[in-house]
Amino acid sequence: MPINAQLTFIGGAGQVTGSCYLVELNNKKVLLDCGMVQGSDQIREWHKFRFQFKPKDIDAVILSHAHIDHSGLLPLLVAKGFHGKIYCTKGTAELLPVLLKDSVHLYLKDLEWKNRRAARAGKKELPAVMQLSDAERVIELCEPLPYNKRTVPMPGMELEFNDAGHILGSAIVQLWLKGKQGMRHLVFSGDLGNPATVLMNDPAEIAHADLVLMESTYGDRNHQDVEHTVAEFAAALEDAYQAGGNVYIPAFALGRSQEILYYLGVLYHQGKLKQKVVFLDSPMAISITEIYDRFFHSMDPDDTRLLKQQNVRDLASFLPILKLSETVEDSMAINRFKQGAIIIAGSGMCNGGRIVHHFKHNLWKNSNHLIFVGFQAQGTLGRRLVDGEQRIKLFGQDIVVKAKVHTIGGFSAHAGQSELLQWAGAIGGQPQFWLVHGEPKAQQALQQAMQQQGMAVEIAEQGQQISL
Repeated sequence: MPINAQLTFIGGAGQVTGSCYLVELNNKKVLLDCGMVQGSDQIREWHKFRFQFKPKDIDAVILSHAHIDHSGLLPLLVAKGFHGKIYCTKGTAELLPVLLKDSVHLYLKDLEWKNRRAARAGKKELPAVMQLSDAERVIELCEPLPYNKRTVPMPGMELEFNDAGHILGSAIVQLWLKGKQGMRHLVFSGDLGNPATVLMNDPAEIAHADLVLMESTYGDRNHQDVEHTVAEFAAALEDAYQAGGNVYIPAFALGRSQEILYYLGVLYHQGKLKQKVVFLDSPMAISITEIYDRFFHSMDPDDTRLLKQQNVRDLASFLPILKLSETVEDSMAINRFKQGAIIIAGSGMCNGGRIVHHFKHNLWKNSNHLIFVGFQAQGTLGRRLVDGEQRIKLFGQDIVVKAKVHTIGGFSAHAGQSELLQWAGAIGGQPQFWLVHGEPKAQQALQQAMQQQGMAVEIAEQGQQISL
C-alpha cells in the first residue's frame, strides 16, 4: 500500500559531488546529506547558489559522512534559517568541526581577497553569505548516533546507521517510512568503501530494502588489487627519487591522507622508502589524523595489527620521518628542500589549499613528480593535470607543466564496480535501485551490469521527483 511520501533528487545526480536528497513524509521534510558541488570558482558558486527549498522548512538532516561534498552546505543551510537536528554517526560528529570551520574560514579569506581587488577597481564588494558562527551552530545541532541502533527522529520514521567502510564515521543510511496505509524501507548507500582500503572495516550488508539510492562513482571499472597498487606507488616514489626531485601528493585531509601515511609507513619499515622526509602539509589533515588515532580501537584489526607489531598506536609514530607542517611558515619552508622529500597537501582535487602554492613553485621542474591517489572530478585542476594539460594558470601566472604526473587509482576509498554489484546483490527483497553520485558514463555502465543480474535500476536526474 502507498504511503504519503516522496523523494526529490536535489544534488549528486548525474555528477559525483553535491550529494543532497529531499525526503517528504507526512508533511515533514528531511534532507539526506547537504553537500557542496566541487570545482570551478567556489566564491562564485557560493554566491549564486540557491536552495531548491526553504531551509527553515527542513525538519532534520541525516548525514551519511563528513566529506565536504556531502556536508559542505550545512553552514549555509543554517545561515538561511535551518534549525532542526542533524543526525550523524559519532565519528562524523568528531570530524565535522574540523572540516566545516576550515571550509568557511577559507571562503571568508578568499572573499576578503576578492573584495580587496574589487575595491581597488572601484567595483562593488560582496557581502558574506555565512560566518564561522554558522559552522559552529551546525556542530551544536548534531545528534550523534552509534552504528546498528535504530532511533526515531520523528513520528513515522525510523533511522539506523550502518558502517559504510569509506572513511571514519561513514554510514549507510536505513530509513523505515511509515504512513497510515503502509511502510517503505529506503536505503541510502552514502559512499561505499573499497574493502581493500586500510583502517576501515568492510561495508555492512543490508538484509532488505524497497528502494535503494546507490553511489556509482566507479560504476564503470574495478580497482586493481592493493598489492599491485602499493607496488605501483613504490615504483613512482623510486622513479622520483632517481630523478633527483620531490614528490607532491594532492590528498584530501580526510581519509586519503591517513591511508597514504599508512602505506608510506609500510614502505619505510620494509626499507623501500628512499626519501628522507615526509611532510604532512595540512593543519586539517594533522587534526583529522589525531581524531583517527582516537578511534583506533574500532578500525580494521588486520590493518591496525601492523602498527601494534611496531609498538605504536598512532599513524605519526608509524612513520618516523614524518614532519607536521602546521603554519604557513612551515609550509613555505618546505621549498628549501630541493630533493628527497614527499609533500602531502590539500586540496585533493587541487582546487585550492597549500598544494597549489607548491605547484606554482614546482610544476615547471622536470625533476619533480606529482602523484594523484584519488578521484579527480570534472572541472577541477586535478582532472586537467591528470588529462595531460601542458599549461595552467595559477595566481594569475602561466605555469608550464614539466613535472611527471602519475595516476594511481587503486587507493580509492570508493567501491569499484564488482564491489558495488556484490553489495547490491546481497540486498533481499526486490528493491528498486536509483543510481546517484556518479558521472553519466559510470552510471550507464553500472546500470547495464546490474540489469544483467536482474536488478531494477534507474539513473537519477537532478530535480527528478519520485513517489514512495
